[in-house]
Amino acid sequence: MRTPALGVALALAAASLTGSAQARPPTTQVRVWVTTPDRAELLHERAPVSFHDGTSDRTTITVDPRTTYQTMDGFGASITDSSAAVLYRLSPADREQTLRKLFDPQQGIGVSFLRQPVGSSDFTAASEHYTYDDVPAGQTDFGLEHFSVAHDEQEVLPLLRRAKQLNPQLKVMATPWSPPAWMKTGDSLVGGRLKDDPKVYAAYARYLVKFVQAYTKAGVPVDFLSVQNEPQNRKPSGYPGTDLPVRQEAAVITALGPLLQKVSPRTKILGYDHNWTTHPGDVASTPPGEDPETDYPYKLLRTSAAKWIAGTAYHCYSGDPSKQTDLHNAFPAKGIWFTECSGSHGPNDTPPQIFRGTLTWHARTLMLGTTRNWAKSVVNWNIALDSTGGPHLGGCDTCTGLVTLQPDGTVTTDAEYYTIGHLSKFVRPGAVRIGSTSYGTTGWNGQLMSAAFRNPDGTTALVVHNENDDPRAFAVAVGGRSFEYELPGGSIATFTWGRMANDLPQELTAVGATASSNAGDAGRLVDQDGSTVWQSKTAQVPGQWVQLDLGQAQTFREVALDSGGNIGDYGRGYEVAVSNDGVLWRTVATGLSTGQLTTVDIRPVRARYVRISQTGSAGNWWSLADVRIYR
Repeated sequence: MRTPALGVALALAAASLTGSAQARPPTTQVRVWVTTPDRAELLHERAPVSFHDGTSDRTTITVDPRTTYQTMDGFGASITDSSAAVLYRLSPADREQTLRKLFDPQQGIGVSFLRQPVGSSDFTAASEHYTYDDVPAGQTDFGLEHFSVAHDEQEVLPLLRRAKQLNPQLKVMATPWSPPAWMKTGDSLVGGRLKDDPKVYAAYARYLVKFVQAYTKAGVPVDFLSVQNEPQNRKPSGYPGTDLPVRQEAAVITALGPLLQKVSPRTKILGYDHNWTTHPGDVASTPPGEDPETDYPYKLLRTSAAKWIAGTAYHCYSGDPSKQTDLHNAFPAKGIWFTECSGSHGPNDTPPQIFRGTLTWHARTLMLGTTRNWAKSVVNWNIALDSTGGPHLGGCDTCTGLVTLQPDGTVTTDAEYYTIGHLSKFVRPGAVRIGSTSYGTTGWNGQLMSAAFRNPDGTTALVVHNENDDPRAFAVAVGGRSFEYELPGGSIATFTWGRMANDLPQELTAVGATASSNAGDAGRLVDQDGSTVWQSKTAQVPGQWVQLDLGQAQTFREVALDSGGNIGDYGRGYEVAVSNDGVLWRTVATGLSTGQLTTVDIRPVRARYVRISQTGSAGNWWSLADVRIYR
């Protein structure tokens, strides 16, 4: 998999087309599902639309199957001890119906990823917290003779087995909130550290391996494993947690890796499993004289334990998803997984407020923010809770799940059911994220956000979120074909379509491309982010220009000028010139623009520099979000 550098993707097209490809492409139908924040539509399938030849003057989301990013593993939540208890309050028939609604790809949303606690978390229905090898205070069990997952056989494992039957592609991640207390300083599941002893590191590694083996024997193979949930959360509020500094996590993984490779090579180890940035409270709780390790995932991937680590898991409670891309850029061979975020609410929020706020925040931050920043999974916290946000033992008392058991015995779907569902129902495990322009931000700017995926069967799923409170009209373009659509304010849509004749899965990267202009810095033209825009900062007049340096001479035949989401700020006229030395220029195309996206076809030319000059006049500024060059 190649990735575009600095936002200028030079996509390779076939040098010669076959006879079938030259024929007029057949009509491609697009299916559409919509969820609105007022609940008027909930994953509602609307009438289909069709691609047509040509482009649109509307804000255009360009989908480019030739640009590829990460492969997706799945989307879902956690069947916590609490979730299992809630589901077992239902009659067998109602429980089966709820499980189908969650896991069945046809009758439900096809949840495809579960992150399972190893032992108890704050969301447990038990009267006290537990692990799988608890012994009386003052005793140890280095032989792990008391190890047993019998607790999970009561409710959790039967639910997991049924979930895997309903969705055979379901992947399972396991995460402990605490090692057994006898392995820890303070001899408590709540707080403390692993005892700094190689014998303890080895015992904890064997404990985790025994868990993987026990779950596999129970019919639930473990695909991913992290060694500690939130290792910098030193003061959990009445629930299991462990302060695990980098050196201790590396020591455990060094002992765990070889053992796991022998007994369960399918199981990948994920590091960190905590927030995008170190929470200020975690920094403040750092023991005196110790490093707060605000660069924890970087430090961990620089240790010798990194050979056993497939990548890094992140949570949502501090920072923003761009930190995932920062880590990816530093360690491109290691994966990124997003593994926890719980919906929550204020004490006086009404159900409509909770639904709207959760839907829109999760849409822009998790559905699209994490996936556009290399996440291979999007995972919420509890899959099911009751109407009180429980049961729980310590921790969060305002959390929400994908579904809620109401006092009258009915099960209702929450906003998270739809944010996960708009992905899990349509984006299959093994899908590859592909290029799509996106103009919104996780911090909210009222524009359109998108992410696109190509499934293993060649179908495409495009997820779009309208951040604005008002309806937004836009177009979607693939190659020379497009369709137009309008989404209600705050809504989410998933569009799906089959194979298209111009899906060319090849691309060429311009390494080190830069941009300049005669109106200030133009680096935003090549950052592959439609929400960042270069602007002339003055009315349009002939002679304004922007210029790209591709780093070396490249052959290309198409230039796309994308003005972003600012309607009216497109350049009224253009001249495209090329050069090999940045001094002598040759004009290769001129014309007029009528909308946000202008695609300029030129005769194949080889050059290092590309200059786009303004030839029109308008009272609007000239804005460019991206300049994309195709070959």
